[in-house]
Amino acid sequence: QGQLMESGGGSVQAGGSLRLSCTVPKYIFDNHCLGWLRQVPGKEREGVAEITTNGNTTYADSVRERFIISQDDAKDNLYLQMNFLKPEDTAMYFCAGRDGRNGWLPLLHPGRYTHWGQGTQVTVSS
Repeated sequence: QGQLMESGGGSVQAGGSLRLSCTVPKYIFDNHCLGWLRQVPGKEREGVAEITTNGNTTYADSVRERFIISQDDAKDNLYLQMNFLKPEDTAMYFCAGRDGRNGWLPLLHPGRYTHWGQGTQVTVSS
């Protein structure tokens, strides 16, 4: 049935921009809310941004006004435009899908997501 696959990570200086992309299997794209989460070694995975099937978006406070989540319905792709990057944005970034289970958890909580990609590394140098 395929899996989510991220691309677009890399190294950038503070203040720069990167655009992450995620190819999403159609059955996930059409029926799941999609999100970006990130993880630093030794720390818990944290939610960054999410977009629902009707286009509503949610952002973590740490990235609001700097990151933009979007999706391309024709290509079944999910994107994360990251601007004004900071060293603390350095992490492995994952795209993920959720279908409504564990709704008692807060929005952007990793436990709400059931489908995951392998991740793409983003490194921001000062």
